[in-house]
Amino acid sequence: MTVTVIAYDLGMGRWEPNARGRLEQAAMELYNQRGYESTTVAEIAGRAGLTERTFFRYFADKREVLFAGAGALQELLVGKVSGAPASLPPIEAIATALAEVATVVFEERREFARQRQAIIAANAELRERELIKLASLASAVAASLAAEAGMAVFRIAFERWTSEAGERPLSQLIQESVDELKLVTAGR
Repeated sequence: MTVTVIAYDLGMGRWEPNARGRLEQAAMELYNQRGYESTTVAEIAGRAGLTERTFFRYFADKREVLFAGAGALQELLVGKVSGAPASLPPIEAIATALAEVATVVFEERREFARQRQAIIAANAELRERELIKLASLASAVAASLAAEAGMAVFRIAFERWTSEAGERPLSQLIQESVDELKLVTAGR
């Protein structure tokens, strides 16, 4: 009796877990090493040990590696603002929601956020996409001055968080930015 052994070539790594995470990591490494513009989808997929086809199952294009979580972030933020007590002034409701979202979403990913922010800052197309994302968040939260102010507070706190050497939590920087805004608007 003869037994036939079937061997599979796992060289492309298609059966390994966490394809999305591997693609994100490969993209970030390549963007940091070669620059966003000089990196191709084929190179990202190759570095991750996957095919281009697999890349496109997770991301529409190479830019979306940096912006893929925007929908979930928006949903979470809108939910937090909507769930805020009605007695809170709008700016406080937004500040509280931003701090909660910062703790849940960003604190564990500081290094990724720093790298992402540096890549975005170095590319005009990505800066524009980031501004569109923030405007979309503001619109989703509420079409009001408080929402715009909240997004400005978040942007300033996020830039400080990704650029400073310390390890202060993003939620703390958000609160400090809110306090600064209150001082400015109070005329002190």
